[in-house]
Amino acid sequence: MPRGVAVSAGAAVFAALLLGHPAGQDRHVQVGLCTPLKGIEDARAAGFDYVELGTSEIAALSDADFESARARVRQLGAAVPVTNLFLPATLKVTGGDVNQEEQLRYVRRAFARLGRLGTQIVVFGSGGARRVPEGFSKDEAFKQLVEFGRRVAPDARAHNITVAVEPLRRQETNIINSAAEGLALVTAVNDPNFQLMIDFYHLASEQEDPEIVVTARDHLVHLHMANPKGRVFPLAWDEYDYAPFFAKLRAIGYDKRISVEASAKDVAAEAPRAIVLLRRAFDPASR
Repeated sequence: MPRGVAVSAGAAVFAALLLGHPAGQDRHVQVGLCTPLKGIEDARAAGFDYVELGTSEIAALSDADFESARARVRQLGAAVPVTNLFLPATLKVTGGDVNQEEQLRYVRRAFARLGRLGTQIVVFGSGGARRVPEGFSKDEAFKQLVEFGRRVAPDARAHNITVAVEPLRRQETNIINSAAEGLALVTAVNDPNFQLMIDFYHLASEQEDPEIVVTARDHLVHLHMANPKGRVFPLAWDEYDYAPFFAKLRAIGYDKRISVEASAKDVAAEAPRAIVLLRRAFDPASR
């Protein structure tokens, strides 16, 4: 087929997708955007189903500023079912400087506020907070993470929140770097309000087999997405090998949420393409 014809056909299909979903497409998976409070308006204008705000930003607000932010969220009609950036880097959960009382004070303040925002999932990445100090036992650090999970899960449950541990690539932390390791932590904590999320960027960076999606199916509660080539908005199916990951998600019937956590040169222009791409990715008829 001549190059010009191929481009025209592709543009026609893309335009059709923007105007409506293909017949039979799964409409259950919502697509959101990870953003600070200042980005809510842009996310709403771009067409995302929800925003994923930063827990630590919300927790750090004064009472007056929190009430103002909550009123703004409600006025904009923005849903905040998920937050990330659970702990500030200074609030250590591994190593010899752990302060459990300080942890619980922070967590309870954060959960109380998130409960008022209607948040259901809190992503526990927090690479700095969980980074194991040099010379400290990794086995002991894992036990500390298990204890932390067991301590915070009841408080999360009191606010209808589930904490979802996020495996992070080695450049960002030195413990829980794979979804398999995250699943081991979830299993050890053994609490329904402490579960797993998977970030495709980290999964790809660590070259982890997408089969972990199937293994973790009973504990997988949330997803993050980015094009690993530059950690930018995913815009085209052929820009990266996304197919195996989404095939596994479709196989387990994943029907929750996926948040874009990436940079963009122009959010207004790129967001609609990313949203269409991700919605189509969950459509069994589209691949």
